[in-house]
Amino acid sequence: MGSGKSAVGRHLARSLGLEFHDSDDAIEQRTGVDIPFIFEKEGEAGFRRREEDIIGELAALDGIVLATGGGAILSAENRRVLSARGTVVYLAATIDQQVARTRHGRERPLLTGKDSRAVLTALMAEREPLYREISDLVIETDARKVAAVCREIIERLDGTAGSS
Repeated sequence: MGSGKSAVGRHLARSLGLEFHDSDDAIEQRTGVDIPFIFEKEGEAGFRRREEDIIGELAALDGIVLATGGGAILSAENRRVLSARGTVVYLAATIDQQVARTRHGRERPLLTGKDSRAVLTALMAEREPLYREISDLVIETDARKVAAVCREIIERLDGTAGSS
C-alpha cells in the first residue's frame, strides 16, 4: 500500500506500449461501487474473492501491465497465477514512505480509523515475505519519481531478457 503500483504501472505501460490494467479499478468498474463499499458490505473476504476472480481474468491477457492491490499477494491462487503468467515486480517501500503516501488520497478501508503506522507495519510483516517469494524484480521506490522507477524496471527487464 502506497508503493506507487498504479502510478508506476500506468507509466510503465505507456513506456512499453502496452495496455495497463489495475485490478482495483476493474473491480470497481465491474461492481459499480468503490472498494470501501465492498469492504463495508462484504468484508475483506468478499473483496478478496472478487479480487482473485479479476486477477485470474486479467493475468490471462497478453501484452499488459497489471497493478494489483497490495493484499492480492495473500491468495495462493493469485501468487500462482501471477508467477505463471508474467514477470512480477515488487515495488518496495518503507513504512515511513507508505505512511506519507497513504496520508492523503484514496480512501483505504484497512487504514480507516486506525493507526496507519501500526496497520502498515503488521501488513508488511505478513505480506513482504510473500512479495519476495514470487518477485522476479524488487525495486525500491522510496523518495523516487515514477519515471525513475520505470526506467530501472525497463533497464532490469532488458538485462534479464535473455536469461529466462
